[in-house]
Amino acid sequence: MSISIQKITYIHTDKDILFKDLDLSVNKGQKVALIGNNGSGKSTLLQIIAGWLPPSSGTIIRPDDLYYIPQHFGQYDNQTIAEALQIDTKIRALHAILNGDASVENFHILNDDWNIEERVQVALISWGIHDKSTSQSMCELSGGEKTRVFLAGMEIHAPSVILLDEPTNHLDVSYQYQIMDILRNQDVTVFSSIHDLNLAALYCDRIIFLYQGKIVDRGTPEEVLTKENIRKYFGIEAQVTRNAATGKMQIYYLPGWVKEKG
Repeated sequence: MSISIQKITYIHTDKDILFKDLDLSVNKGQKVALIGNNGSGKSTLLQIIAGWLPPSSGTIIRPDDLYYIPQHFGQYDNQTIAEALQIDTKIRALHAILNGDASVENFHILNDDWNIEERVQVALISWGIHDKSTSQSMCELSGGEKTRVFLAGMEIHAPSVILLDEPTNHLDVSYQYQIMDILRNQDVTVFSSIHDLNLAALYCDRIIFLYQGKIVDRGTPEEVLTKENIRKYFGIEAQVTRNAATGKMQIYYLPGWVKEKG
């Protein structure tokens, strides 16, 4: 088991209950999508699992090396890229050692990661960040660049579990599919909120459907992404078919002036 939450309840400061006695698990190696309308509690749930928010009650089991990519990055604007990626102390320790400060503390912090700066640059370049120094402020980056910095962090830290909150939001189409391709092919557990149901169907093993703070369905994309669920919980008609090229479910949303046949 990579992630397990048991009887999680979260109550806002205004005493409104967002969700109560929520249970879910994500097994090792699974790629799981969390879907639902805005305001259903997806981001809050991910923040609780990541340890950013304390639940009002309940139990969370997660690995120590869990890596979380949030949806919004304003809280990092006063930090450098290195600080946001939590590699600043390691880089400082490396430079201190190279400059003659061979203290036990510096060697402990570096932890034999002598090529940390090279690894960071390779990771950033792989995500299209070519001209940024790790000492550069996050506030100087666009929304898409900030997202790609944190995506590069996946390669730097090599976690066993990755949490992502709407990771494709600020990205161009090419990067949207690049990230999903990379995540799909890695031996890592992924739990991500996803707005695009077709991306969820294409890349995920399981879908968890959150609606008004409750899990209303869970299972394979075929089991969860039905036209009945889409109509009931998203309020729109849809045609759900199987794409001949990918073999995966494909969802076509139908405008009001189209009446689905059959």
